[in-house]
Amino acid sequence: MTYALLKHLHVGMVILSGAGFFLRGLLMARESPLLTQRWVKVVPHITDTALLAAAIGLSVMSAQYPFVATWVTAKVFGLIAYIILGSLALKAGRTRRVRITAWLAALAAFGYVASVALTKNPLGFISVG
Repeated sequence: MTYALLKHLHVGMVILSGAGFFLRGLLMARESPLLTQRWVKVVPHITDTALLAAAIGLSVMSAQYPFVATWVTAKVFGLIAYIILGSLALKAGRTRRVRITAWLAALAAFGYVASVALTKNPLGFISVG
């Protein structure tokens, strides 16, 4: 697989993953029963697995690894924050208020990770200006 094709796959999965998380957050905020649908629980795992596989492939093909390339390290730590906050938002948050707050924070973490990818700067959108 060429680098360009893998990068397009990765970007596509980022868009699908982010849009899916945003929509699931809206469903959570509205306390929609759709969140209990099996496909709503399965599709994000498929998307995120493809996203992670493409990310690993890009890292290997470009020889830019966490703890070597600072911007890749920042993306990994941002991803960890996004996963933890997303879990609080959609599963572990005890109250609706906690879940909505975690969802908004997870969206900010997602935006940060995307901005790091676009700028290739560990400060991401913070560095713009």
